[in-house]
Amino acid sequence: VQLVESGGGLVQPGGSLRLSCAVSGFTFSSYGMSWYRQAPGKERELVAHISSIGGITNYADSVKDRFTISRDNAKNTVYLQMNSLKVEDTAVYYCETRSYWGQGTQVTVSS
Repeated sequence: VQLVESGGGLVQPGGSLRLSCAVSGFTFSSYGMSWYRQAPGKERELVAHISSIGGITNYADSVKDRFTISRDNAKNTVYLQMNSLKVEDTAVYYCETRSYWGQGTQVTVSS
């Protein structure tokens, strides 16, 4: 099983980024997917989750109405669209499924 995140970077407050997580090694469409993040000195926290066929999504209160998780089962990829970014969104973002993790992608929100 391999999960590879991409799309992180430096963005100003109020800006947007879209993270991608390409998955291989298992039947992607059969499993839910999650995005987590970990800021320096803080515990890893769940940001968003999407069910296997994408019909159910859940978000942390801190990102609700700003972030959108989606998936393309034909491309074995899960996305995290992040809008109205805040300084406190700065963290390493990880995708996860079945206790498998990607390597993470850094998101830095700074002016």
